[in-house]
Order: sequence, then C-alpha cells, then structure tokens
Amino acid sequence: MTQASPINRKDQHLDVVLDGRGRHARDAGFDAVRFVHEALPDLDHDKIDLGADFLGRRLKAPLLISAMTGGPARAEAINRRLAEAAQHLGLALAVGSQRAAIQNGAASGLDQALRDRAPDIPLLANIGAAQLTRGFGLDEARRAVEMIGADALVVHLNPLQEACQPEGDRDWWGVGAALEALIPRLGAPIVVKETGAGLSGRTARRLIDMGVAAVDVAGAGGSNWGLIEGERAVDPGDKAHAAVFADWGIRTAHALVDVRRACPEAVVIGSGGVRHGLDAARAIRLGADVAGQAAGVLQAATISTDAVIDHFQIVVRQLRTVCFCTNSANLAALRRASLQPFD
Repeated sequence: MTQASPINRKDQHLDVVLDGRGRHARDAGFDAVRFVHEALPDLDHDKIDLGADFLGRRLKAPLLISAMTGGPARAEAINRRLAEAAQHLGLALAVGSQRAAIQNGAASGLDQALRDRAPDIPLLANIGAAQLTRGFGLDEARRAVEMIGADALVVHLNPLQEACQPEGDRDWWGVGAALEALIPRLGAPIVVKETGAGLSGRTARRLIDMGVAAVDVAGAGGSNWGLIEGERAVDPGDKAHAAVFADWGIRTAHALVDVRRACPEAVVIGSGGVRHGLDAARAIRLGADVAGQAAGVLQAATISTDAVIDHFQIVVRQLRTVCFCTNSANLAALRRASLQPFD
C-alpha cells in the first residue's frame, strides 16, 4: 500500500477525531466518582483559589491544554488559538508532536512566535518515545524545546497506536534505555505521557525513578489511537486488527488511583476522557495535580481563540462550583473532599 506522508497522516488523524470516530469503547471511569454534596458551604464562591504550581510557573486553574494538531495549515491556526487562550486564562499548554517540524521544517506554528503569544504559562514541547531509537537523540530533543521556548519536554508513549498504524514503529527494543539516558542530559524537565491507553502504577514508578519531572496517565476513555489508525487504514486486515482494541487500556480514573498510590511524591497529570470541569475535579480528587484535555477542546480550536476561551471558562466555572459544593476553599481541600460509596 502507499504510505501517507507524516503531514497527510496528521490531517487524517484530525479528521477522524473531529468526526467523532476513534473514541474509546469504554468511558474513563469518572462517572463512578461522586462527591458528597455540602449543603451549607462556608465559602465565597468567587474567592475559591484554583491556583496551582506546575513546572515552576503558577496556573490560575489546574488545567493543561493538550494539543492535537494536523498538517501545517491547520496546525498553525490551532496552535495559535490554543496559545492565546492559555495565556489569557493562565493555563498550561502542551503542543502536539514536533517530529515533522524537526525533520521536514514544517513548523506548523511551532516556533518562537508560540512563546511570544504565551509568555507567562507553562509551555511543553513534544516528541515520541519511539523516535529515540530512530535518529532522535539529545540534539533533536533540545531543538524541540528551544524552537518554542518550552519549559519542559513531553515524551509520549504510544505503543498501541504504533502497532495499529500501517506505517507504525513497532520495534521498541531499547526505547526505555534511550529515555533514561536522555533525562539527565537534556537540561530541561521531561514529562512522560501515554496517549489514551493509560499508565499503570508500576510503569509510573519506573519513570519517576528514572528522573522524569511528571507523568500524564492519559488513560482510556477518550480518544483511542488504535481505533483512529484503524479508521484511516485502507487495508481490511489493518482495520480488523485495530477493531479488537476498542476497549483496550486502563481507565483514566483507575490509572490515577494506581499511579498516585505507587508514586505519592510525583507530579501527576490526569488526562483521557476529561469532558468538563466536574471530570477535572474528579481527576484531581483521585490524585492528579493538573487535569488535561485535548479532543474536548479541538472543535473550539478550529473556530477561534474566543471559542477556546469560552470553552475553558465553562470548565473552570464547573470546577469552581464543585469546590463550592464540597466546601473546598482550594485544591488541597478538594483532594480531601468526601466521596459517596461506589455504586
């Protein structure tokens, strides 16, 4: 079969997500998490402190926008809008993979202009772990950070996607060793995230012991990249192969509990099927320091900066109301909020 170019593949990914295809067959597990309602809160709703420290900067709310971008023409506009919205709202921003930008010079808005639009927020660069044994070494990792003035580098883990992608990188022998070698040499913090199948506590512990600055559980319940690759596949065998992984992975809620138990000292990001501010609150209650959202904001990001701002203002308002109705004056209190027994 004819393989798609990296740029065309990114556009195909975007189309699948925007069309509502490629969603995980299971939910993220958040609906089983129910707070005990406080009918008599001793709080001023508007004075609840949602601030959080993250990678050396202060967030106005504990939210990370995880970019999911297509080819250069679409990605530049999406990245610009996300950066402007993150700066306006005081949220963190992680860009999509910079592999094409580094290899082919297709910047997709991934240059110093991005930092200029968002000078005050945590900004995270991104490369794939599989590339660390395929020519992406220390120099390329530093370029990814420097080209956008990033505070940290995300190294994403996507074995299911690579296994289901017709052009995928399936030889992961040595990837862990290459990651471990990169961490002390980069000169910037490294965040390691899954891409929709979840991190176990055991894997998170291994990563923290390597020296990573944070882990993103990126659990099952949102976009399923195995299914997304199946959707864009042409060969019937590729489609059939991907289809059985519709419910593969560790639900986000379960991953958060497992990772926090295994890594009590770690900085943990909770993403994967975060739909709204209530889910963000649930993620924080289960062990996340910051909640991340990608696909949930993508439609707004294709429209305008104002649409992204409007989207996250609702998320923040919902999160604040959860704090209000659990008598949580800040995020530390929210992490101790009482939960109803599981059904």
